[in-house]
Amino acid sequence: MTQFSKLAWLGLSLTLAACSVLEGDKVDYKSAGKAPALEVPPDLTQLSRGTRYAIPGAPVTASSFQSTQTPAVTATAVSALGDVQIERTGNQRWLVVDRPADKLWEPVREFWQENGFLLAIEQANLGIMETEWAENRAKLPQDFIRNALGKLFDSLYSTSERDKFRTRLERNPKGGTDIFISHRGMIEVFDSSQKDRTVWQPRPADPELEAEFLGRLMVKLGASKEQSKALMAAATARSGARTAVVNGQSVVQLDDGFDQAWRRVGLALDRASFTVEDRDRSKGIYFVRYVEPSADKAEPGFFGKLFGGSKEATPIKYRIALVSQGAATTVSVLNASGAPDNSANAQRIVKLLADDLK
Repeated sequence: MTQFSKLAWLGLSLTLAACSVLEGDKVDYKSAGKAPALEVPPDLTQLSRGTRYAIPGAPVTASSFQSTQTPAVTATAVSALGDVQIERTGNQRWLVVDRPADKLWEPVREFWQENGFLLAIEQANLGIMETEWAENRAKLPQDFIRNALGKLFDSLYSTSERDKFRTRLERNPKGGTDIFISHRGMIEVFDSSQKDRTVWQPRPADPELEAEFLGRLMVKLGASKEQSKALMAAATARSGARTAVVNGQSVVQLDDGFDQAWRRVGLALDRASFTVEDRDRSKGIYFVRYVEPSADKAEPGFFGKLFGGSKEATPIKYRIALVSQGAATTVSVLNASGAPDNSANAQRIVKLLADDLK
């Protein structure tokens, strides 16, 4: 081998080594710690922890609603492994597990802790858990200086992003459990041309991060890594969603029957961080709270609200109503009294849902 060939081979080896670092583990989270919970994004508000997920009344089912509906054929890909399967419609994915929810709670709880998260909310009776804000350390640059300094100065490195995840376990009509994982993200940006101050702002939910953790959860529940990757790759179905005007009101139209639409709308609400006060599946209604965005251009942002004590807008109650006919479902916004609402806020909610459901 010539000297030039040796140098070329060495260069190729170093390039491949660098690629192995860049293409390694996609996620390596470290929770921000026991800081106060950051619960109020700029345009959506949450209830206090004690009541934010309170669902009064006895559990309800979809039986009374479905009895009048034509069975729907949905555009959902299903891939199964033992008693665990992954379903996907559009950019939304969830697991369907043939086990009762109470048997899955502890494994799911352990799963988040094993992946480096602290849990901010644990409400086993409602099937809701939510992580603290955490940083994906896998996004830090793997440069020579950082590798040379090692862990001694690792805390000096930080990304400009934070993530949290909500997990919802919901019993399905077959006696098993649907598991939904939704992502919320924040990003730190400069708020002036002088770049002398930063604010935290929401960034879009990342379906690929959700998919990554769903795949890892499949492994936790019994699949191998290879099987999990194969099943995630096989779930590729898409379903249509669009906005329309019906009787003068803005709505979202889905190419899904009720069961599928109910799951998808619930996940969309999770992603957008609406506060779901109650839900009545038999009537196809989610009861939510929403706060209109501030017109103040000096809005300090998500983290600024925590420390700056800025005044919050008053939340408004709405109902998100689903009405299905065969393989199609219409999603509309009603006011607190149950009447059709076509206000600016209602139209904005429709757009938020439509954008996520596409």
